[in-house]
Amino acid sequence: MIDGLATGVLLFVIALGLSLVFGVMDVLNLAHGAIYLLGAYVAVALLGGGTKMTLLAFGGAVLLAAVIGGFSGWGLSAMVRPVAHRGHLDQALLTLGIALVVSDLIAMKFGNDVRSIPAPAGLDGSATIFGQSYPVYRLVVIVVGGLLAIGALYVIERTRVGSLVRASVVDPQMVSALGVDTKRLVTGVFAAGAALAAAGGVIGGPILSAYPGLDNRVLLLGLVVVVIGGLGSVSGALVGALVIGQIETLGVSLLPDHASFLVFGAMGLVLLLRPQGLLGKKEATA
Repeated sequence: MIDGLATGVLLFVIALGLSLVFGVMDVLNLAHGAIYLLGAYVAVALLGGGTKMTLLAFGGAVLLAAVIGGFSGWGLSAMVRPVAHRGHLDQALLTLGIALVVSDLIAMKFGNDVRSIPAPAGLDGSATIFGQSYPVYRLVVIVVGGLLAIGALYVIERTRVGSLVRASVVDPQMVSALGVDTKRLVTGVFAAGAALAAAGGVIGGPILSAYPGLDNRVLLLGLVVVVIGGLGSVSGALVGALVIGQIETLGVSLLPDHASFLVFGAMGLVLLLRPQGLLGKKEATA
């Protein structure tokens, strides 16, 4: 269950940007997993030599990946803008094509082998919990993910920028009519979501490693989290991530042959009972 909590907070870091981009821009960004993979391979390039790195070096890798992810999100936003109003199919085809190009370039550079990323020195030990040895790094991931969740909730719920983002989710035309530069707003949301995804690639590296195809797994889990939590909802993304973290981890441990079914079965159940997600807002009808 503690493993599920660590997986859940990592999924929250990944899925938050995906949820906000889908909620604010109504853009189905299938390149989100590729941006996570890009961050993971930033960690491979800087930390994957097998030598234990200092905590400062690891933090620098997280920051560098976030900067690269932010610029990638800015560029992706510009590429998606011409097809943003042409339906989800065009968006999906464009962003999927970008994701395939990025993953193939990464494979050409680093190969197809699984690349391990060591935890930083000082966080590579174990702690005793309920009489069992447990990695310290995963406990730190839980704490860091919790702080990110609190920070994201504060920004979205208590700041002017967060108010504009929430308003754009509900009624983007009205926000634009009030004189807000929605183009800059959505670009900022796209860049922030991509920065979180890339930083998540470094943070999740010691847990998930890095390998071609990891982007597809991360993207699928992120989409499931968004569907369960509700579009554009930070608290929904958090609840959905924690639920899926527990289902996936306990499913692999107790019912390994049916773990994938349990994850997508949970999503299907939510779609049947509450299509807008657990904490999503139901759209008003005319």
